[in-house]
Amino acid sequence: MAANKFQSPDMAARCLPMASIQAILGGKWKILILWYVAFYKVQRFGQLMRRLDGITQASLTKQLRELEQDGFLHREIYKEIPPRVEYSLTEMGKSFIPILNQMMLWSKEHLCPPGYASPYGELPLE
Repeated sequence: MAANKFQSPDMAARCLPMASIQAILGGKWKILILWYVAFYKVQRFGQLMRRLDGITQASLTKQLRELEQDGFLHREIYKEIPPRVEYSLTEMGKSFIPILNQMMLWSKEHLCPPGYASPYGELPLE
């Protein structure tokens, strides 16, 4: 197998911005999690489980925690019975909304069937 040109130290340094964002968003569900939290402003764990058809509870928990640790999500715990946890975007997460919108537009243009109409449209920039 040929050596990867990005394995040399000086080439890897040139790709640091992309490597950093890939490390954060590399999870299978993270972009969709961010999309739904951005669209609905606040999401509870169960709501995300229902929206992300096929995700396991363990995977959702792991990816939510990682997005929280990376500064994209805020987790609010309400001390009620039963306990309630809500997720919302942090300021850094909100700054990612234009990128999510561009990803949605590009995907609609290049990957979706002709005439596809998204039920979501663009995310509001708030």
